[in-house]
Amino acid sequence: MLSGGLDSSTVLAIARAQEYALYALTFDYGQRHQTELQASRRIATSMEVKEHIVAKIDLRAFGGSALTSDLEVPKGRTEEEMTEGIPVTYVPARNTIFLSFALAWAEVIGAQDIFIGINAVDYSGYPDCRPAYIEAYQKMANLATKAGVKGEQNLTIHSPLVDLKKSEIIQRGLELGVDYSQTLTCYDPVENLACGQCDSCKLRLKGFAELGQADPAAYARI
Repeated sequence: MLSGGLDSSTVLAIARAQEYALYALTFDYGQRHQTELQASRRIATSMEVKEHIVAKIDLRAFGGSALTSDLEVPKGRTEEEMTEGIPVTYVPARNTIFLSFALAWAEVIGAQDIFIGINAVDYSGYPDCRPAYIEAYQKMANLATKAGVKGEQNLTIHSPLVDLKKSEIIQRGLELGVDYSQTLTCYDPVENLACGQCDSCKLRLKGFAELGQADPAAYARI
């Protein structure tokens, strides 16, 4: 599952290092910008995935999130503010919807493994980024498909970043040769550049700063 952001690109590199055959799935789900779709194509090409699908679904039909409606994306929040409750950038049931698409494709191609880039930073705010959620979804997934019922599929959902800080994720990616200049981790880009002020940008910048490195991605404002 490849958004084109820092986390999912790192997960793709981890799967590649473990010698999995790579199939990348990206979602054009009605998010407020298309820039991350462009980033996903760059990353998929650079990592030589076998196939990259961009699945189009319309979550703007429901709204309920700053990413799929006209709600304002929070900017300039402190770390303390970011950990207070579920943020308005939460997209209702997004990972459940995305994993369902991934499950369907996995059955078609005979895959036994799905990789997702949830992590400890997101854990505090998003209910569908918790380990308990992934465990429950994996159990359900193996009951939900023809391949599973016939004993032809024993699906594992991998979330290798779930217990890592952003700086640890970045360090792992750098060790695996991820070109983070090609990624986009922003809720509200400005003319195809990361805004530098949303929660996602600030957490990413903090991760690079903790490593004593400059983020190679382009920003409209920092």
